[in-house]
Amino acid sequence: MKKIINTPHAPAPIGPYNQAVLSGNTLYTSGQIALHPETMELITDTIEAETKQVMENMKAVLAAADLTFENVIKTSIFISDMNNFAKINAVYGEYFNEATAPARETVEVANLPKFVNVEISMIAVK
Repeated sequence: MKKIINTPHAPAPIGPYNQAVLSGNTLYTSGQIALHPETMELITDTIEAETKQVMENMKAVLAAADLTFENVIKTSIFISDMNNFAKINAVYGEYFNEATAPARETVEVANLPKFVNVEISMIAVK
């Protein structure tokens, strides 16, 4: 059985998907981009600000399922320019304890929704 997770504290879906789906004890999140949840405006002033907004959106989705970043077992990071990797990684790293950080892949892609610079999705377990 699956439970749909949606919260007003993260951007509303802009297509036929939900913010996350809980199946048993496993949460699968949709990718988050740097949309501010209240205004639905993109936060792209700097790659650091953009990444922080993505992570704050993800934090809200996790919280809606009564989870935290400590529950995350896998992340997928999609970036439009690998030259931004170090800056993205620095902000991302602020949200995890390095000793218990999840598995992860980071992939450079040609384009992302709304032509943003970073999108992140996660899998977490209760």
